[in-house]
Amino acid sequence: MVKDVAFGIIISLLFISLVVLFCIIIIKLYIQKIKKYNAVIYQNEIEFQKTLNQSILETQEQLLHSISQDLHDDAGQQLTVINFQLENLKLDYPDCQNDLNPISESVSRIATSLRNISHSLNNNWLIENGLVEAIHQEIERIKKNKILTIDAKIDAIDKKFTTDEQIVIYRIFQEILNNILKHAKSSKVEISITNNPNFKIIIQDNGIGFDQNKSSDKSNSIGIKNCIIRAELIKYNFEIESQLSIGTTVILQEIKKII
Repeated sequence: MVKDVAFGIIISLLFISLVVLFCIIIIKLYIQKIKKYNAVIYQNEIEFQKTLNQSILETQEQLLHSISQDLHDDAGQQLTVINFQLENLKLDYPDCQNDLNPISESVSRIATSLRNISHSLNNNWLIENGLVEAIHQEIERIKKNKILTIDAKIDAIDKKFTTDEQIVIYRIFQEILNNILKHAKSSKVEISITNNPNFKIIIQDNGIGFDQNKSSDKSNSIGIKNCIIRAELIKYNFEIESQLSIGTTVILQEIKKII
């Protein structure tokens, strides 16, 4: 009798153990399925976000190209007409030539500045002339304003950039310089561009800086967010470090490829 009870208990325990084991297996399979499902959803979200970001950037480039054409074709032509009229006035009224010369020179400077801005917005000009030349032109354009001193050290770059790389790197470069002009209150900017071992741009200013622990100073900056998104699209790393009253350093670097 005791043996039968003991045997029954053993059988019951074995049965319960099998049920528990079965439940554990089912739960593990369910968890694995959920993980795979979440991984698929996450990957789809990443792909969707990449596609969305790419579409946004393409729209931005189309808009910049349109503005560039308007500046060149409309405003540029109007300045040419004004300059032509001034030259006619000089011929008609020789006595006023000395008074009209400064106006002609101002119109010519505005036309040149407008042409440079038009080139900086036009990605066709960028692709035709190359990234390094475009960066040189942008630096020279800002130097003419005499707002700040720019010390640029650009190594010989033998890297062959894709079209997307050229456009994105140049737009990030423009965005950083624009932020410095608008917010940094700096007197000097140092720019270093190297290609050893990977392509890297370092931009450092001596401005007022900002507190990186405050989201209002960094995370909410649309310009910086755009730079991060753009860099990710071409597999580059975008870093920014800043200290109050010392300045800000930005590093844009190609992510090292593992062979």
